[in-house]
Amino acid sequence: MAVVIKDVQKHSPADKCGIKAGDTLVAINGEEINDMLDLQFYQSNTNLEIKLLTGGVEKTVTVADKDEYEPLGLEFETYLIDKHHHCKNKCMFCFIDQLPKGLRQSLYFKDDDERLSFLFGNYITMTNLTQKEVDRIKKVRISPINISVHTTNPQLRVKMMKNPNATNVMERMREFAAADIKMNCQIVLCKNVNDGDELRRSIHDLQSLYPAVQSVSVVPIGLTRYRDGLEKAESFSGEDCKEVIALVAGETEDFYREHGTRLIYLSDEFYLNAGYDIPAAEYYEDFPQIENGVGMVRTFMDNFADDMDYHPAASRNVAVDIATGESFYPVLKTMTDMAMEKYGDKVKIYVHKIKNEFFGGNVSVTGLLTGTDLVNQLKGNLKTDRLCLCNDVLSDNAEIFLDDMTVPQLEEALGTTAEFYSCDGYDLLSGILKEV
Repeated sequence: MAVVIKDVQKHSPADKCGIKAGDTLVAINGEEINDMLDLQFYQSNTNLEIKLLTGGVEKTVTVADKDEYEPLGLEFETYLIDKHHHCKNKCMFCFIDQLPKGLRQSLYFKDDDERLSFLFGNYITMTNLTQKEVDRIKKVRISPINISVHTTNPQLRVKMMKNPNATNVMERMREFAAADIKMNCQIVLCKNVNDGDELRRSIHDLQSLYPAVQSVSVVPIGLTRYRDGLEKAESFSGEDCKEVIALVAGETEDFYREHGTRLIYLSDEFYLNAGYDIPAAEYYEDFPQIENGVGMVRTFMDNFADDMDYHPAASRNVAVDIATGESFYPVLKTMTDMAMEKYGDKVKIYVHKIKNEFFGGNVSVTGLLTGTDLVNQLKGNLKTDRLCLCNDVLSDNAEIFLDDMTVPQLEEALGTTAEFYSCDGYDLLSGILKEV
């Protein structure tokens, strides 16, 4: 598939060899260029023969003595060059299918794109992959690749994903393992569906692919009130979470003794909902699944404690409100109470637990709080003129909440100044103390 070049960066290798905006890129060193992964892989050589179409006329230009891995300097209509690959599944646990109508359109797009998996860490189901795409993954070394497994039982996987192409997950993963493609995996656990003996089966199957499988996270299903037309599903109770924790611990103990890694990790929500202490940092090894909420709470707690040691005393009087989701509230309250005890009367921190009414009350993570719930539950209850929030509540590169409320609108409604910090203990405490 030939692709049209939108722009060429000045003084880049492409510019120096005369490539112009409007030219069509056909191939590099005889390899067809279809998307960004092809471009990144084939442009890495120091000497390139580039086939182009200019005004419908084919020509070839040569790039010599380019630095290895130096980009050519080409820009295209989209980052991927090609269009995103859309997810064709109808998974019973899909959060996007549980969104209310009327939100911004970008929130409803479900990607299932192996290129985004490599470039940005997105997870794919592999149900959309053709054999040609599988061969390309092996050829250009898309590794690691992140895979939404959910279950290794072929029939159950079809049932959960509502897609007949979901049966071959283990065959695909064995093929990747044979090609030395590393994999990180995810299991969204659904009560009375893929838990219990089915979870045991999935754990054993994925353990059999070690070390090609590098890590596996197990996260609980998230449920909203907008499930019309979707299969009935239940939340995990505190007792259910205890059973899951015990099962995973039992199935991974021998594996840890033999290989020195647990491989299978539970998300923090299981421990919080069970009322258990979050495991120590050593449990998470090198935190391979932290982006899936595995060990994020432990990292926050340890960093917050370390930052208190770094700031033995408060240099000024501080008073601040902080809002957080229901699941993280006990952790944040414990840590801020420790800070107030350490710093005495100079520091006052008021922590507010926000219930996610927007999604029906079952979603408790901080990152999915909306401006509407923050305003409704904080109005008249703030103690200071500073409101600290985790920046996960905002969309990427924009001061806007999930429900399209803007930060200025929130500030006006509450009569406060909103401050945003990464969900990191260092960043939050330094921000509270204004030691940044």
